[in-house]
Amino acid sequence: MTNAAPKTLYQKIWDHHVVDRGDDGTCVLYIDRHLVHEVTSPQAFEGLRMSGRTVRRPEATLATADHNVPTAHRDQGISDPESRLQVNTLEQNCKDFGIRYFGLSDHRQGIVHIVGPEQGLTQPGMTIVCGDSHTSTHGAFGALAFGIGTSEVEHVLATQTLITKPAKTMRITVDGTLPAGVTAKDMILAIIGKIGTAGGTGHVIEYAGDAVRALNMAGRMTMCNMSIEAGARAGLIAPDETTFTFIKGRPMAPKGEDWDKAVAWWKTLPSDPGATYDTEVVLRAEDITPTVTWGTSPEDVVSITGNVPDPAKENDPHKRAAMERALDYMGLKAGMRMQDVRVDKIFIGSCTNARIEDLRAVADVVRGKHVASSVYAMIVPGSGLVKEQAEEEGLDKIFIEAGFDWREPGCSMCLGMNEDRLAPGERCASTSNRNFEGRQGRGGRTHLMSPAMAAAAAITGHLTDIREFQK
Repeated sequence: MTNAAPKTLYQKIWDHHVVDRGDDGTCVLYIDRHLVHEVTSPQAFEGLRMSGRTVRRPEATLATADHNVPTAHRDQGISDPESRLQVNTLEQNCKDFGIRYFGLSDHRQGIVHIVGPEQGLTQPGMTIVCGDSHTSTHGAFGALAFGIGTSEVEHVLATQTLITKPAKTMRITVDGTLPAGVTAKDMILAIIGKIGTAGGTGHVIEYAGDAVRALNMAGRMTMCNMSIEAGARAGLIAPDETTFTFIKGRPMAPKGEDWDKAVAWWKTLPSDPGATYDTEVVLRAEDITPTVTWGTSPEDVVSITGNVPDPAKENDPHKRAAMERALDYMGLKAGMRMQDVRVDKIFIGSCTNARIEDLRAVADVVRGKHVASSVYAMIVPGSGLVKEQAEEEGLDKIFIEAGFDWREPGCSMCLGMNEDRLAPGERCASTSNRNFEGRQGRGGRTHLMSPAMAAAAAITGHLTDIREFQK
Protein backbone atom coordinates (compact mmCIF):
# COMPACT_ATOMS: atom_id res chain seq x y z
CA MET A 1 0.00 0.00 0.00
CA THR A 2 1.46 3.36 -1.04
CA ASN A 3 1.23 6.54 0.97
CA ALA A 4 -1.16 9.22 -0.25
CA ALA A 5 0.39 12.05 -2.23
CA PRO A 6 1.31 15.12 -0.17
CA LYS A 7 -1.43 17.75 -0.11
CA THR A 8 -1.44 21.50 0.18
CA LEU A 9 -3.49 23.32 2.80
CA TYR A 10 -5.95 24.32 0.09
CA GLN A 11 -6.35 20.75 -1.16
CA LYS A 12 -6.98 19.45 2.36
CA ILE A 13 -9.74 21.96 3.03
CA TRP A 14 -11.29 21.45 -0.41
CA ASP A 15 -11.35 17.66 -0.18
CA HIS A 16 -12.83 17.82 3.32
CA HIS A 17 -15.79 19.86 2.04
CA VAL A 18 -16.64 18.24 -1.30
CA VAL A 19 -20.19 16.86 -1.20
CA ASP A 20 -20.28 15.76 -4.83
CA ARG A 21 -17.90 15.94 -7.79
CA GLY A 22 -19.03 15.94 -11.42
CA ASP A 23 -17.17 14.44 -14.37
CA ASP A 24 -16.13 17.93 -15.51
CA GLY A 25 -14.62 18.75 -12.10
CA THR A 26 -17.56 20.84 -10.91
CA CYS A 27 -18.12 20.26 -7.20
CA VAL A 28 -20.85 20.80 -4.67
CA LEU A 29 -18.90 22.32 -1.80
CA TYR A 30 -20.19 22.45 1.78
CA ILE A 31 -19.98 25.92 3.34
CA ASP A 32 -19.26 26.19 7.07
CA ARG A 33 -19.88 29.89 7.61
CA HIS A 34 -21.77 32.56 5.68
CA LEU A 35 -21.30 36.28 6.34
CA VAL A 36 -23.98 38.68 5.13
CA HIS A 37 -24.15 42.47 4.71
CA GLU A 38 -26.70 44.93 3.36
CA VAL A 39 -25.51 45.39 -0.23
CA THR A 40 -25.47 41.90 -1.80
CA SER A 41 -28.19 40.20 0.25
CA PRO A 42 -31.60 41.85 -0.46
CA GLN A 43 -32.22 40.03 -3.76
CA ALA A 44 -31.04 36.76 -2.20
CA PHE A 45 -33.56 36.95 0.64
CA GLU A 46 -36.29 37.98 -1.78
CA GLY A 47 -35.49 34.91 -3.87
CA LEU A 48 -35.96 32.71 -0.80
CA ARG A 49 -39.35 34.29 -0.15
CA MET A 50 -40.51 33.84 -3.73
CA SER A 51 -39.56 30.15 -3.72
CA GLY A 52 -40.88 29.52 -0.20
CA ARG A 53 -37.50 28.47 1.15
CA THR A 54 -35.95 28.98 4.56
CA VAL A 55 -32.31 29.52 5.52
CA ARG A 56 -30.73 26.09 5.80
CA ARG A 57 -28.45 26.85 8.79
CA PRO A 58 -29.24 30.21 10.41
CA GLU A 59 -26.74 29.46 13.20
CA ALA A 60 -23.92 29.30 10.60
CA THR A 61 -24.81 32.74 9.26
CA LEU A 62 -23.89 36.15 10.69
CA ALA A 63 -25.01 39.53 9.37
CA THR A 64 -23.89 43.09 9.99
CA ALA A 65 -24.37 46.43 8.27
CA ASP A 66 -21.14 48.02 7.08
CA HIS A 67 -21.00 49.38 3.51
CA ASN A 68 -23.69 52.08 3.71
CA VAL A 69 -23.63 53.02 7.38
CA PRO A 70 -22.79 56.56 8.52
CA THR A 71 -19.58 56.93 10.51
CA ALA A 72 -20.64 60.22 12.12
CA HIS A 73 -23.83 61.54 13.79
CA ARG A 74 -25.40 58.10 14.07
CA ASP A 75 -27.99 59.48 16.46
CA GLN A 76 -29.47 61.28 13.45
CA GLY A 77 -30.00 58.03 11.54
CA ILE A 78 -29.10 57.37 7.90
CA SER A 79 -29.84 60.40 5.74
CA ASP A 80 -29.45 58.77 2.32
CA PRO A 81 -32.77 57.05 1.48
CA GLU A 82 -31.22 54.21 -0.55
CA SER A 83 -28.67 53.42 2.15
CA ARG A 84 -31.35 53.58 4.83
CA LEU A 85 -33.55 51.20 2.84
CA GLN A 86 -30.71 48.68 2.41
CA VAL A 87 -29.83 48.67 6.12
CA ASN A 88 -33.46 48.47 7.23
CA THR A 89 -34.11 45.68 4.73
CA LEU A 90 -31.18 43.65 6.08
CA GLU A 91 -32.48 44.03 9.64
CA GLN A 92 -35.95 42.88 8.63
CA ASN A 93 -34.62 39.96 6.58
CA CYS A 94 -32.54 38.78 9.54
CA LYS A 95 -35.62 38.92 11.78
CA ASP A 96 -37.73 37.04 9.24
CA PHE A 97 -35.17 34.29 8.66
CA GLY A 98 -33.73 33.94 12.16
CA ILE A 99 -30.19 35.19 11.46
CA ARG A 100 -27.94 36.88 14.01
CA TYR A 101 -27.63 40.55 13.15
CA PHE A 102 -25.26 43.19 14.51
CA GLY A 103 -27.10 46.44 13.76
CA LEU A 104 -26.10 50.07 14.24
CA SER A 105 -27.11 50.06 17.90
CA ASP A 106 -25.04 46.92 18.64
CA HIS A 107 -21.51 47.57 19.90
CA ARG A 108 -20.34 44.51 17.93
CA GLN A 109 -21.34 46.08 14.59
CA GLY A 110 -18.56 46.73 12.14
CA ILE A 111 -16.94 45.70 8.88
CA VAL A 112 -17.98 42.12 8.25
CA HIS A 113 -14.39 40.89 7.74
CA ILE A 114 -13.32 42.34 11.07
CA VAL A 115 -16.43 41.22 12.97
CA GLY A 116 -16.15 37.54 11.90
CA PRO A 117 -12.64 36.97 13.28
CA GLU A 118 -13.15 38.94 16.49
CA GLN A 119 -16.26 36.86 17.27
CA GLY A 120 -14.36 33.61 16.75
CA LEU A 121 -16.61 32.70 13.82
CA THR A 122 -13.56 32.39 11.56
CA GLN A 123 -11.63 29.17 12.25
CA PRO A 124 -8.96 27.08 10.50
CA GLY A 125 -10.07 24.51 7.96
CA MET A 126 -13.45 26.11 7.37
CA THR A 127 -15.06 27.20 4.14
CA ILE A 128 -16.35 30.76 4.50
CA VAL A 129 -18.21 32.87 1.96
CA CYS A 130 -19.72 36.33 1.76
CA GLY A 131 -21.11 38.49 -1.01
CA ASP A 132 -17.95 40.59 -0.90
CA SER A 133 -14.63 40.06 -2.67
CA HIS A 134 -12.51 40.74 0.42
CA THR A 135 -13.83 37.65 2.15
CA SER A 136 -10.32 36.41 1.39
CA THR A 137 -9.33 38.19 4.64
CA HIS A 138 -10.41 35.13 6.64
CA GLY A 139 -7.80 33.00 4.89
CA ALA A 140 -5.34 34.38 7.44
CA PHE A 141 -6.71 31.71 9.79
CA GLY A 142 -6.13 28.84 7.40
CA ALA A 143 -9.74 28.98 6.19
CA LEU A 144 -10.78 28.78 2.54
CA ALA A 145 -12.66 32.07 2.26
CA PHE A 146 -13.84 33.82 -0.88
CA GLY A 147 -16.43 36.22 -2.22
CA ILE A 148 -19.58 35.12 -4.04
CA GLY A 149 -22.27 36.79 -6.15
CA THR A 150 -25.85 37.57 -5.13
CA SER A 151 -27.35 34.46 -6.76
CA GLU A 152 -24.74 32.37 -4.94
CA VAL A 153 -25.63 34.13 -1.66
CA GLU A 154 -29.18 32.85 -2.16
CA HIS A 155 -27.90 29.35 -2.97
CA VAL A 156 -25.79 29.20 0.20
CA LEU A 157 -28.62 30.55 2.35
CA ALA A 158 -30.95 27.88 0.97
CA THR A 159 -28.62 24.87 0.84
CA GLN A 160 -25.42 25.65 2.82
CA THR A 161 -23.54 24.55 -0.29
CA LEU A 162 -21.99 26.14 -3.36
CA ILE A 163 -21.46 24.85 -6.90
CA THR A 164 -17.91 25.65 -7.95
CA LYS A 165 -14.69 24.27 -9.41
CA PRO A 166 -11.29 23.87 -7.74
CA ALA A 167 -8.65 26.52 -8.33
CA LYS A 168 -4.98 26.20 -9.17
CA THR A 169 -2.51 26.64 -6.34
CA MET A 170 0.20 29.26 -5.89
CA ARG A 171 2.70 29.55 -3.06
CA ILE A 172 4.30 32.93 -2.38
CA THR A 173 7.24 32.61 -0.02
CA VAL A 174 8.74 35.61 1.73
CA ASP A 175 11.80 34.54 3.71
CA GLY A 176 13.99 36.69 5.91
CA THR A 177 13.09 39.52 8.28
CA LEU A 178 11.17 42.65 7.34
CA PRO A 179 13.29 45.80 7.84
CA ALA A 180 12.26 48.49 10.32
CA GLY A 181 9.29 50.50 9.10
CA VAL A 182 8.11 47.77 6.73
CA THR A 183 4.76 46.11 7.45
CA ALA A 184 2.40 43.46 6.14
CA LYS A 185 0.78 46.14 3.94
CA ASP A 186 4.13 46.90 2.32
CA MET A 187 4.71 43.17 1.82
CA ILE A 188 1.42 42.56 0.03
CA LEU A 189 1.82 45.71 -2.10
CA ALA A 190 5.30 44.50 -3.07
CA ILE A 191 3.87 41.10 -3.99
CA ILE A 192 1.16 42.66 -6.16
CA GLY A 193 3.79 44.88 -7.76
CA LYS A 194 5.82 41.78 -8.60
CA ILE A 195 3.12 39.47 -9.98
CA GLY A 196 0.58 42.09 -11.14
CA THR A 197 -3.16 42.31 -10.57
CA ALA A 198 -3.67 39.34 -12.90
CA GLY A 199 -0.80 37.30 -11.46
CA GLY A 200 -3.01 35.22 -9.22
CA THR A 201 -5.87 34.72 -11.67
CA GLY A 202 -7.39 31.25 -11.31
CA HIS A 203 -5.31 30.51 -8.20
CA VAL A 204 -5.64 30.31 -4.46
CA ILE A 205 -2.49 31.81 -2.96
CA GLU A 206 -0.79 30.35 0.10
CA TYR A 207 1.59 32.77 1.80
CA ALA A 208 4.60 31.17 3.45
CA GLY A 209 8.08 31.91 4.71
CA ASP A 210 9.77 33.42 7.75
CA ALA A 211 8.39 36.93 7.23
CA VAL A 212 4.82 35.66 6.95
CA ARG A 213 5.05 33.40 10.00
CA ALA A 214 6.43 36.33 12.03
CA LEU A 215 3.26 38.39 11.42
CA ASN A 216 0.55 38.75 14.04
CA MET A 217 -3.01 37.94 13.00
CA ALA A 218 -3.76 41.54 12.01
CA GLY A 219 -0.83 41.49 9.59
CA ARG A 220 -1.88 38.13 8.21
CA MET A 221 -5.40 39.42 7.63
CA THR A 222 -3.99 42.42 5.75
CA MET A 223 -2.02 40.06 3.50
CA CYS A 224 -4.91 37.73 2.73
CA ASN A 225 -7.33 40.64 2.32
CA MET A 226 -5.45 41.94 -0.72
CA SER A 227 -5.09 38.55 -2.42
CA ILE A 228 -8.02 39.73 -4.52
CA GLU A 229 -6.01 42.71 -5.76
CA ALA A 230 -3.41 40.16 -6.90
CA GLY A 231 -6.13 38.52 -9.01
CA ALA A 232 -6.47 35.42 -6.80
CA ARG A 233 -9.65 33.66 -5.76
CA ALA A 234 -8.48 33.50 -2.15
CA GLY A 235 -5.44 33.71 0.09
CA LEU A 236 -4.31 31.32 2.81
CA ILE A 237 -1.82 31.23 5.67
CA ALA A 238 -1.27 27.96 7.56
CA PRO A 239 -2.63 28.02 11.11
CA ASP A 240 -0.16 27.91 13.99
CA GLU A 241 0.08 28.88 17.66
CA THR A 242 -0.39 32.55 16.74
CA THR A 243 -3.71 31.59 15.15
CA PHE A 244 -4.86 29.43 18.06
CA THR A 245 -4.02 32.09 20.64
CA PHE A 246 -6.06 34.68 18.74
CA ILE A 247 -9.15 32.44 18.51
CA LYS A 248 -9.16 30.97 22.02
CA GLY A 249 -11.87 32.34 24.30
CA ARG A 250 -13.77 34.26 21.65
CA PRO A 251 -17.59 34.01 21.75
CA MET A 252 -17.99 31.57 18.85
CA ALA A 253 -14.76 29.60 19.41
CA PRO A 254 -14.90 25.96 20.57
CA LYS A 255 -14.83 25.46 24.35
CA GLY A 256 -13.49 22.76 26.70
CA GLU A 257 -12.93 19.38 25.09
CA ASP A 258 -14.20 20.72 21.79
CA TRP A 259 -11.33 23.22 21.83
CA ASP A 260 -8.75 20.49 22.33
CA LYS A 261 -10.25 18.42 19.52
CA ALA A 262 -10.38 21.44 17.21
CA VAL A 263 -6.73 22.36 17.82
CA ALA A 264 -5.66 18.76 17.23
CA TRP A 265 -7.38 18.84 13.83
CA TRP A 266 -6.16 22.33 12.98
CA LYS A 267 -2.59 21.16 13.48
CA THR A 268 -3.04 18.63 10.64
CA LEU A 269 -3.97 21.33 8.12
CA PRO A 270 -0.62 22.88 7.07
CA SER A 271 0.64 21.75 3.69
CA ASP A 272 2.49 18.45 3.74
CA PRO A 273 6.23 18.39 3.08
CA GLY A 274 6.69 17.74 -0.62
CA ALA A 275 3.30 19.14 -1.62
CA THR A 276 3.50 20.78 -5.03
CA TYR A 277 1.97 24.01 -6.32
CA ASP A 278 1.06 25.07 -9.84
CA THR A 279 3.02 28.31 -9.37
CA GLU A 280 5.81 29.34 -6.99
CA VAL A 281 6.89 32.93 -6.28
CA VAL A 282 9.72 33.93 -3.94
CA LEU A 283 10.59 37.31 -2.43
CA ARG A 284 13.24 38.37 0.08
CA ALA A 285 11.89 40.33 3.03
CA GLU A 286 15.03 42.45 3.17
CA ASP A 287 14.31 43.77 -0.34
CA ILE A 288 10.92 45.21 0.64
CA THR A 289 10.69 48.90 1.55
CA PRO A 290 7.82 51.15 2.67
CA THR A 291 5.65 51.06 -0.43
CA VAL A 292 3.00 53.34 -1.95
CA THR A 293 0.90 53.28 -5.09
CA TRP A 294 1.34 55.96 -7.75
CA GLY A 295 -1.38 55.04 -10.26
CA THR A 296 -4.91 53.66 -10.52
CA SER A 297 -4.19 49.97 -10.02
CA PRO A 298 -2.84 48.21 -6.92
CA GLU A 299 0.05 46.94 -9.07
CA ASP A 300 1.21 50.52 -9.67
CA VAL A 301 3.62 50.50 -6.74
CA VAL A 302 6.92 52.14 -5.97
CA SER A 303 9.15 52.58 -2.93
CA ILE A 304 8.44 55.76 -0.99
CA THR A 305 12.03 56.77 -1.80
CA GLY A 306 11.36 56.31 -5.52
CA ASN A 307 9.97 58.45 -8.31
CA VAL A 308 6.85 58.41 -10.44
CA PRO A 309 7.67 56.08 -13.36
CA ASP A 310 8.08 57.35 -16.89
CA PRO A 311 5.67 55.81 -19.47
CA ALA A 312 8.18 56.63 -22.22
CA LYS A 313 10.45 53.90 -20.84
CA GLU A 314 7.72 51.25 -21.21
CA ASN A 315 8.08 49.22 -24.44
CA ASP A 316 4.60 47.67 -24.40
CA PRO A 317 2.28 50.20 -26.10
CA HIS A 318 -0.79 49.05 -24.14
CA LYS A 319 1.01 49.36 -20.80
CA ARG A 320 2.46 52.70 -21.85
CA ALA A 321 -1.01 54.03 -22.69
CA ALA A 322 -2.37 52.74 -19.36
CA MET A 323 0.46 54.47 -17.48
CA GLU A 324 -0.17 57.74 -19.32
CA ARG A 325 -3.88 57.58 -18.49
CA ALA A 326 -3.12 56.81 -14.83
CA LEU A 327 -0.69 59.72 -14.50
CA ASP A 328 -3.17 62.07 -16.13
CA TYR A 329 -5.93 60.96 -13.75
CA MET A 330 -3.64 61.15 -10.71
CA GLY A 331 -2.29 64.57 -11.66
CA LEU A 332 1.32 63.40 -11.49
CA LYS A 333 4.34 63.92 -13.74
CA ALA A 334 6.89 61.27 -14.65
CA GLY A 335 10.02 61.58 -12.54
CA MET A 336 8.38 63.33 -9.57
CA ARG A 337 9.73 62.26 -6.19
CA MET A 338 6.98 60.35 -4.37
CA GLN A 339 7.85 62.24 -1.20
CA ASP A 340 7.02 65.52 -2.96
CA VAL A 341 3.41 64.42 -3.57
CA ARG A 342 1.13 66.49 -1.32
CA VAL A 343 -2.12 65.09 0.06
CA ASP A 344 -5.48 66.64 0.94
CA LYS A 345 -7.05 63.85 2.97
CA ILE A 346 -6.02 60.84 5.04
CA PHE A 347 -8.21 57.76 5.42
CA ILE A 348 -7.20 55.22 8.04
CA GLY A 349 -9.67 52.35 8.06
CA SER A 350 -11.19 49.55 5.90
CA CYS A 351 -11.17 45.75 6.20
CA THR A 352 -7.50 45.92 5.25
CA ASN A 353 -6.23 48.10 8.09
CA ALA A 354 -8.76 49.09 10.78
CA ARG A 355 -7.89 46.69 13.59
CA ILE A 356 -6.61 47.65 17.01
CA GLU A 357 -3.03 46.83 15.98
CA ASP A 358 -3.34 49.25 13.06
CA LEU A 359 -4.64 52.00 15.32
CA ARG A 360 -1.83 51.46 17.82
CA ALA A 361 0.67 51.86 14.98
CA VAL A 362 -0.97 55.16 14.03
CA ALA A 363 -0.94 56.38 17.64
CA ASP A 364 2.78 55.63 17.87
CA VAL A 365 3.37 57.94 14.91
CA VAL A 366 1.09 60.87 15.79
CA ARG A 367 1.46 61.01 19.58
CA GLY A 368 2.37 64.57 20.55
CA LYS A 369 2.15 65.85 16.96
CA HIS A 370 -0.58 67.51 14.90
CA VAL A 371 -2.18 66.99 11.50
CA ALA A 372 -0.91 69.47 8.90
CA SER A 373 -3.15 72.51 8.51
CA SER A 374 -3.75 71.68 4.84
CA VAL A 375 -4.96 68.15 5.58
CA TYR A 376 -8.22 66.56 6.75
CA ALA A 377 -7.57 63.21 8.43
CA MET A 378 -10.10 60.63 9.56
CA ILE A 379 -9.79 57.35 11.45
CA VAL A 380 -12.61 54.82 11.11
CA PRO A 381 -12.27 51.80 13.43
CA GLY A 382 -13.18 48.45 11.96
CA SER A 383 -15.80 47.57 14.55
CA GLY A 384 -17.51 48.79 17.69
CA LEU A 385 -15.29 46.47 19.71
CA VAL A 386 -12.15 47.93 18.10
CA LYS A 387 -13.45 51.41 18.90
CA GLU A 388 -14.14 50.46 22.51
CA GLN A 389 -10.70 48.93 22.94
CA ALA A 390 -8.99 51.95 21.38
CA GLU A 391 -10.85 54.24 23.77
CA GLU A 392 -9.98 52.03 26.75
CA GLU A 393 -6.31 52.40 25.76
CA GLY A 394 -6.66 56.16 25.34
CA LEU A 395 -5.86 56.07 21.64
CA ASP A 396 -8.88 58.22 20.80
CA LYS A 397 -7.47 61.05 22.91
CA ILE A 398 -4.14 60.83 21.05
CA PHE A 399 -5.96 60.97 17.72
CA ILE A 400 -8.27 63.83 18.63
CA GLU A 401 -5.47 65.90 20.20
CA ALA A 402 -3.47 65.37 17.00
CA GLY A 403 -6.37 66.73 14.93
CA PHE A 404 -7.85 63.49 13.55
CA ASP A 405 -11.59 62.97 13.12
CA TRP A 406 -12.44 59.88 15.24
CA ARG A 407 -15.40 58.10 13.66
CA GLU A 408 -17.86 55.23 14.15
CA PRO A 409 -17.17 51.84 12.49
CA GLY A 410 -17.96 51.04 8.88
CA CYS A 411 -16.48 50.66 5.39
CA SER A 412 -16.51 54.45 4.98
CA MET A 413 -14.15 56.06 2.46
CA CYS A 414 -12.74 52.74 1.24
CA LEU A 415 -15.48 52.77 -1.39
CA GLY A 416 -17.49 55.92 -0.68
CA MET A 417 -20.93 54.31 -0.50
CA ASN A 418 -21.84 56.55 2.41
CA GLU A 419 -21.11 60.27 2.79
CA ASP A 420 -17.37 59.70 3.34
CA ARG A 421 -15.82 60.37 -0.04
CA LEU A 422 -13.29 62.46 -1.90
CA ALA A 423 -14.22 65.47 -3.99
CA PRO A 424 -12.97 65.59 -7.59
CA GLY A 425 -9.23 66.20 -7.67
CA GLU A 426 -8.67 65.55 -3.95
CA ARG A 427 -5.69 63.36 -3.14
CA CYS A 428 -5.86 60.81 -0.33
CA ALA A 429 -3.30 58.72 1.52
CA SER A 430 -5.37 55.63 2.30
CA THR A 431 -4.93 52.37 4.18
CA SER A 432 -7.61 50.68 2.08
CA ASN A 433 -7.15 48.13 -0.72
CA ARG A 434 -8.15 49.71 -4.04
CA ASN A 435 -7.03 52.82 -5.86
CA PHE A 436 -9.19 52.56 -8.98
CA GLU A 437 -10.51 55.70 -10.68
CA GLY A 438 -13.40 57.03 -8.60
CA ARG A 439 -13.09 54.35 -5.93
CA GLN A 440 -13.14 56.84 -3.05
CA GLY A 441 -15.27 59.40 -4.83
CA ARG A 442 -15.70 60.66 -8.39
CA GLY A 443 -12.40 62.16 -9.53
CA GLY A 444 -10.68 61.28 -6.24
CA ARG A 445 -7.00 60.27 -6.28
CA THR A 446 -5.94 57.44 -3.99
CA HIS A 447 -2.49 56.37 -2.81
CA LEU A 448 -2.45 53.05 -0.92
CA MET A 449 -0.04 52.55 1.98
CA SER A 450 0.35 51.24 5.53
CA PRO A 451 -1.30 52.87 8.57
CA ALA A 452 2.04 54.22 9.82
CA MET A 453 2.79 55.75 6.41
CA ALA A 454 -0.68 57.33 6.20
CA ALA A 455 -0.24 58.73 9.71
CA ALA A 456 3.12 60.27 8.77
CA ALA A 457 1.57 61.84 5.66
CA ALA A 458 -1.15 63.35 7.84
CA ILE A 459 1.45 65.13 9.94
CA THR A 460 3.72 66.34 7.13
CA GLY A 461 1.07 67.00 4.48
CA HIS A 462 2.86 64.90 1.87
CA LEU A 463 3.83 61.28 1.24
CA THR A 464 6.57 60.55 3.75
CA ASP A 465 9.13 57.83 4.45
CA ILE A 466 8.14 56.52 7.86
CA ARG A 467 11.74 55.48 8.51
CA GLU A 468 12.98 59.07 8.21
CA PHE A 469 9.94 60.43 10.04
CA GLN A 470 10.59 58.28 13.11
CA LYS A 471 14.32 59.04 13.40
